[in-house]
Amino acid sequence: MALFKLVIPVAPFRKWCSKILTAIASGWVGVNNMNQRLFSNTSMTVQGLEGFSVKKRYLVVANHQSWVDILVLQRIFHRKIPFLKFFLKKELRWFPLLGQAWWALDFPFMKRYSRQFLQKKPHLKGKDLEITRKACEKFRTSPVSIMNFVEGTRFTAEKHMKQRSPYRNLLKSKAGGIAHVLSSMGDQLNAILDVTIVYPKNVKSFWAFACGDLHEIKIRVRAVPVTKDLLGNYAIDKSFQTRFHNWLNALWEKKDRTIQEMLP
Repeated sequence: MALFKLVIPVAPFRKWCSKILTAIASGWVGVNNMNQRLFSNTSMTVQGLEGFSVKKRYLVVANHQSWVDILVLQRIFHRKIPFLKFFLKKELRWFPLLGQAWWALDFPFMKRYSRQFLQKKPHLKGKDLEITRKACEKFRTSPVSIMNFVEGTRFTAEKHMKQRSPYRNLLKSKAGGIAHVLSSMGDQLNAILDVTIVYPKNVKSFWAFACGDLHEIKIRVRAVPVTKDLLGNYAIDKSFQTRFHNWLNALWEKKDRTIQEMLP
């Protein structure tokens, strides 16, 4: 089906292919979830999953600690909200098999430039965010859940120390990605789903999960309304940047307190 989508660049046909591909991927997630329930010793305690719909549009943000986070999100949201689409680095498009599957499923690919790179090539400033905006355009006509790990990388004690993060359990948040999602399609999003994932015994590796050594995961989901003050031009509006950073920092402070409450 991905090959058909590639070689026949007709918009209605590609849209039909995307629906079939999403159904296939959703079935794959369903089988994964069934395997976990049958053969895994992991207990997942979830709060706040009520009132969502597969016919709506959501921006999902979560803290990030392990590859297991993705399996957790796919499991708790399966058939409760539209199929999750993750932001990926553009280089992953060429990852064998998976990269092509992600392209076929319309996952948004991002190109990130470092501050040092932009200092050498200032004409590319804002280009990465423009790519994000274009990636979101295709989601305006159908239900979707766009997932973003706001920290940009998995939490480790070393990264936490290197960043001098002001939070006890989180890395610093990065605002640009979700700000441009909200700018591109915030008027069509039904809510922001703020997900907090906690591994109470600090065992969170994928290998531990696969071997049945990860016994407990706690998840808390909170719906945050998309208000007008979250919509603006992040690329050029300095005052909006400040307001958005303040909002995201407040969200992250609340999440940090929530994690502390959920820990044993």
